[in-house]
Amino acid sequence: MDKINPDTLYGKISRRLIPFLFLCYVAAYLDRVNVGFAKLGMQADLQYSDTVYGLGAGIFFIGYFLFEVPSNLLMAKVGARIWIARIMVSWGLISAALMFAATPASFYVLRFLLGVAEAGFFPGIILYLTYWYPAGRRARIVALFMSGVAVAGVVGGPLSGWIMRAFDGDLGLKGWQWLFLLEGVPSVLLGVWTLFYLDDGIRGARWLSEGEKQYLEAAVAADGGERQHLPLRRLFASGAVWLLALVYFLFVMGLYGVSFWLPQLVRNTGVQDVFQIGLLTAVPYGVAAVAMVLAARHSDRSGERRRHAAIAAFLGAAGLALCTWYGHDTLPALLALSLATAGILSTFPIFWSLPTGMLGGAAAAAGIALINSVGNLAGFASPYLVGAVKDATGSPAIGIYLVAASLAAGGVLVLACVRRPSRI
Repeated sequence: MDKINPDTLYGKISRRLIPFLFLCYVAAYLDRVNVGFAKLGMQADLQYSDTVYGLGAGIFFIGYFLFEVPSNLLMAKVGARIWIARIMVSWGLISAALMFAATPASFYVLRFLLGVAEAGFFPGIILYLTYWYPAGRRARIVALFMSGVAVAGVVGGPLSGWIMRAFDGDLGLKGWQWLFLLEGVPSVLLGVWTLFYLDDGIRGARWLSEGEKQYLEAAVAADGGERQHLPLRRLFASGAVWLLALVYFLFVMGLYGVSFWLPQLVRNTGVQDVFQIGLLTAVPYGVAAVAMVLAARHSDRSGERRRHAAIAAFLGAAGLALCTWYGHDTLPALLALSLATAGILSTFPIFWSLPTGMLGGAAAAAGIALINSVGNLAGFASPYLVGAVKDATGSPAIGIYLVAASLAAGGVLVLACVRRPSRI
């Protein structure tokens, strides 16, 4: 076998895979949460209450939950290239079709179908990365991939605000209709590109030498020897897997509490122009993009996961609480939202080092999907909870406090219960 420099080799892999996967995730996340910006126009045009909006935003995750485990198992069978392409093309088309939502029922149906279409994308990529990277390198790689969430916020906020303002009225369409259309098309194009660009795994990568392939296969095989290859029946009966799903649920409560309500929280401080709101929402995501990569790198260097995840969750909870206290003052609210977003997003790449470090084989495909699908039910609960509370009380404050409490509870569970992630 040729003499291989691991850092050089993994740098080569990262340059090939991460920018493309990152771009796909930006498109995915933007199509998932751009409804938060569309709300600023469609709510008035279609007379949706905050409860209707919260239910429509959240019902995405019911379809996501129902189809995620089957989707990940299918990807393991048919290969990442074809399956990820299928996911991206179908979700891009359905996201664009949201421009035709005219009633609460059509809004709910399209959001549900969007969840069905996208099911399997995120856990599929997490699984795909385990084909290439051993556990010791995984948190920082997942952080680079997941920084797509933050970049989607940095780019998507100003872009969404500009689209809604610049195209409003063109061809008889409202700004929010143009938003769904113009942000859905790139996902379709990226899905087609996936068929030509992505490889199913190490062996099919023509851009690697035979020596490099053998080195990587040996590294992944050695890492896999420390993971458990459980029968699916035992996996679904595993208390550790369900505990991780609960922790993830509590963390996701925070993620979508911010993602779906950030534009409205900024508007509540007194900013009314949608483009200015878009520019301001980019600030918390910009801070988060840096924070999550730094936190993941520190976690990889130290080899410690639980305390890193818990501290990030506690900081996110504190930021959410502070943003409600200063909810009518733009600068302090924006600083608090930056702390909240940085803390919340930093939990995720560190968290995903736990299940990917303990599951292998079919158990990895199903376990990652199970944890992600159950956890993402919080994507339904969080926006619906905040919307219902806002309709009932006239303020989102109590709902945001509940989301902050969920984050803090997730941090406590990680510290108190997730003791031995290498064992199920």
